[in-house]
Amino acid sequence: MRLLVVEDEPTLNGQLKQALEDEGYVVDVAFDGEEAAFLGETEPYDLIVLDIGLPQKDGLTVLEDWRADDIATPVLILTARDRWSDKVKGMDAGADDYVAKPFQMEEVLARVRAILRRAAGLASNTISCGPIELDLKTNRVTDNGLAVRLTAQEYRVLAYLLTNAGKVVSRTELTEHIYDQDFDRDSNTIEVFVGRLRKKLSANIIETVRGMGYRIQPPEGAAQADGSKAS
Repeated sequence: MRLLVVEDEPTLNGQLKQALEDEGYVVDVAFDGEEAAFLGETEPYDLIVLDIGLPQKDGLTVLEDWRADDIATPVLILTARDRWSDKVKGMDAGADDYVAKPFQMEEVLARVRAILRRAAGLASNTISCGPIELDLKTNRVTDNGLAVRLTAQEYRVLAYLLTNAGKVVSRTELTEHIYDQDFDRDSNTIEVFVGRLRKKLSANIIETVRGMGYRIQPPEGAAQADGSKAS
């Protein structure tokens, strides 16, 4: 999962970035509203952590502009504890949740997980497909109950495919969601990661859709992204 952190205070920005990266996310950062607006419009983030009080362009305006342009990326806003009106305005502007400063980093991480779960239509942090189980909270993958050792990139590929179960995901989309903005991206490496996953997992749950990309079918009876049932 690829996230954007928008916070003008350098120390807090760095702390948020580090905490989220420690959780396995790919994280880009911005320090003002203009940069945030541009990145939110041009990069395919899975979630944005957005401070309200930003230089150049305030966070509420940035969020309102995104929603006016039909950019539906989930947004967690950061607000001052004594500014309850900002919380209301933020939610009305299209935020998915908020955290009041000062905050505990564990709360931010928990709210990020909750928003991502809702966006993927998941009821819990655990995703299962056959004998394969992935825990989004601990970044742990098991196969028939046994831990599977994956590299960071292998985990990100598997997690993205599982959270988008039933959908065909192109190599380009995978590349955009497992690397940060500054990484020298090469979509050909996705084939390598998928090949490694197939060797490490007992069940071949990753389907190649020729000319289009990869897909993991949801378990029978599970709801797909469009609300239909798997056949």
